[in-house]
Amino acid sequence: TPEGFQKLADELKYLKNERRGEVAQSIHDAKMDGDVSENAGYEEAKRQQAILEGRIMTLEGMLKNAVLI
Repeated sequence: TPEGFQKLADELKYLKNERRGEVAQSIHDAKMDGDVSENAGYEEAKRQQAILEGRIMTLEGMLKNAVLI
């Protein structure tokens, strides 16, 4: 539906324009804490980044292939 399409488009816009920057800042802050090999904050931030990028790719694929009825 057009409403469903718009909801997905809005989520994608939020993830790309806002959430991505927040995650990048978390990674940067964690790097500033020192050795990343033993830094749980860094590992968590990288995990969040992977989840975020996966969701962005999923949404982009869904929107690209969507057919409005």
